[in-house]
Amino acid sequence: MTLSTGPIGFAEALDILARVGVDTRLPIEQVAVGMAAGRVLARPLVAEVALPGFDNSAMDGFAVRAADLDAHQPTTLHLLGEQFAGVDRGLALTPGGAIRITTGAPLPAGADTVVIKENARVAGASVVLSPGTVRGANVRRRGEDLEAGAQALAAGIALNAAQASLAAALGCARLPVHRRPRVAVFSTGDELRPPGATLVPGSLYDSNTPLLHNLLADEGIVIAAGAHLPDAPQALRAALTEAAGACDLILSCGGVSAGEKDYLPALVAELGEVYFWKVRIKPGMPILFGRIGNALILALPGNPVAVLATFRTLVVALLDALQGRASPRPRWFARLHAPLHKDHARFEFQRGLLRCDSDGTLWVDADAATGSHRLAAAANANALICVPEGVQRFERGAVLEVLPLTRGG
Repeated sequence: MTLSTGPIGFAEALDILARVGVDTRLPIEQVAVGMAAGRVLARPLVAEVALPGFDNSAMDGFAVRAADLDAHQPTTLHLLGEQFAGVDRGLALTPGGAIRITTGAPLPAGADTVVIKENARVAGASVVLSPGTVRGANVRRRGEDLEAGAQALAAGIALNAAQASLAAALGCARLPVHRRPRVAVFSTGDELRPPGATLVPGSLYDSNTPLLHNLLADEGIVIAAGAHLPDAPQALRAALTEAAGACDLILSCGGVSAGEKDYLPALVAELGEVYFWKVRIKPGMPILFGRIGNALILALPGNPVAVLATFRTLVVALLDALQGRASPRPRWFARLHAPLHKDHARFEFQRGLLRCDSDGTLWVDADAATGSHRLAAAANANALICVPEGVQRFERGAVLEVLPLTRGG
């Protein structure tokens, strides 16, 4: 394939990632419902039973007929039995009677109201009920939460714990989800040394590998393969070829720009095809997206802040498409705490500190350190500020989209 060197816009890059990701969607597998949080549901879930499945009590107390209650003074009713949660005893309530009941227990036939235990006093074979309980109080009706046959969960959602719990309540022991991608991670560069090693003049510690390990872990993905590779075409070619045969996605850092030792663009073009190379973003413009065999490859720049920004924006978009995620991720917007001026045309992701005032307003402070090598500044940030393409000037209070960087964001 002929290698295109023209930078494309950020929106176009997202569109290409989405289209290729959909075309390369990962197969469906079944997972235990207790392990389903974070996975993307592959098929709609239709309720085969109603929730609740029967009329039941919402509180501990006494099942009664509202018609037997006096609204202004205590009511004395005969105790006819007791119905606890579990097996339905098939009890029936007759006028003037009450049945002791516990939370979740089936509502006896004839009952329409539950008086809570705190408003009742047992006196021998009778119970004295305080006034004030209205018809239908403390009763859960069959199907009031979800009717049988209704759609409980849509395909394409990234399941959370409550949604997995709903599936369990409907009797699902396992759920169909898209398989997580098998990811290989390579850091490149003769200058890199693993953390803990002794540095020699001109060498640096490899911070990108642990960065990608942690970013992928936040997405629920464990790296399947990886290594540090030298700036040598033969070693790069061998590693890429091997990873392409075993993985769904290759992530690399470094060696993707236009320097004498940036071999990756030509190698990917030789071994497969390139969908785009260079995106009009800052940081991260030299990013490359392509395919080698059955594996997709995103070659990220070597500067750690560029790795962080391109992962949070472009890699995540591809991971979502591969796993069939149709539900959008939450979008956040905040007001600038100080004016912001951008004097270049690229879409920029500036580091910032996001905070919330007591009145509920989100504010963000842009970090003055904008270099893609400024890892300490990135470590102190909790958000990326999305500054659109074109020369821009925003005054204090202007609203911009932000991407939280913390796990809870």
